[in-house]
Amino acid sequence: MSQITKDDVKNALREVNDPDLHKDLVTLNMVKDILVDGTKITAQIELTTPACPLKDIIKNDCIAAIKKNIPSATEIIIDMTANVSAHANKSKDAILPGVKNTIAVASGKGGVGKSTVAVNLAIALAKDGAKVGIIDADIYGPSIPLMLGVEKTGLFQDPETKKLAPLESYGIKLMSIGFMIDDDNPVIWRGPMASGALKQFMTDVSWGELDYLIYDLPPGTGDIQLTLVQTIPLTGAVIVTTPQEVSLIDAMKGLKMFERVNVPVFGIIENMSYFIAPDTGKRYDIFGSGGGERLAVELKSNLLGNIPIDPRIREGGDTGKPIVDALPDSDNTKIIMDVARNLAAQISIKNSKDIFQEVDIQL
Repeated sequence: MSQITKDDVKNALREVNDPDLHKDLVTLNMVKDILVDGTKITAQIELTTPACPLKDIIKNDCIAAIKKNIPSATEIIIDMTANVSAHANKSKDAILPGVKNTIAVASGKGGVGKSTVAVNLAIALAKDGAKVGIIDADIYGPSIPLMLGVEKTGLFQDPETKKLAPLESYGIKLMSIGFMIDDDNPVIWRGPMASGALKQFMTDVSWGELDYLIYDLPPGTGDIQLTLVQTIPLTGAVIVTTPQEVSLIDAMKGLKMFERVNVPVFGIIENMSYFIAPDTGKRYDIFGSGGGERLAVELKSNLLGNIPIDPRIREGGDTGKPIVDALPDSDNTKIIMDVARNLAAQISIKNSKDIFQEVDIQL
């Protein structure tokens, strides 16, 4: 029986493709370490996000490929690690050097649960092991501090960087435009004023190292929204909608706004998708059904998921105890975790395409 070599293992892993990136693990440089001890094989596979929804599939495919090509192996250990891929953007790297990806959560209209979705997505990504921050850029209703259970306090300076220190809650770094305004007075700002405040949150805050920085944008597609989108160096955006036709029309406007400024849309999240009666288990499509899926098909985008109506989601926002943290084993938390993982996968796909396009250009 011939001795097993590292090259034998690497060649076996060339047969394993990342289902999202459609290239083999060796070409993607995801095989980081191989140890061979007699007939025992240990391989380290580095994913492009800890929130990879296909982690178990990739691991099982690796084991199957090694068994097939190296039948003499008696023990196979696949160690799955992650290093979030970064969006290469000169303007982002200049003002947010430690932030790998910036994602806008937007909606064409108010009342669709955009901020609730943004908060729970952020916590879901953090629970999977990512470093996450969130900027509350909704000048009309800066509700993120309430939803994360953060009291409105004075801002503090980071003694090392001399910049503002973000607050933290549920493992997420947070800055809110609500810290700069009076709760009792309406906000009457034009686009340049809002974008100026937002730019300060990027340049004058000590964010440190983050895998994902999420922006909760104000609803709508007017001057302020357009100005903010042009101010932020975005990796991409997510559109939150509800199933009814009027929301879908506005969601389409939101997607067109991002297209206008060359910001990719990773997908659509349909919130308040349906209601499951707790006593009977019967499903009710209160706002209609299938709207998000139809919109995704029409706009050639992705449906990242359908989040149902659940009073506990609303209660979690009001009490500062988001459902993803408060009820980790609930069915709806699992749904939101899947949505977050689908988003992380789309970000990885985009970043991978950018890297390989750059390599092709150089060649």
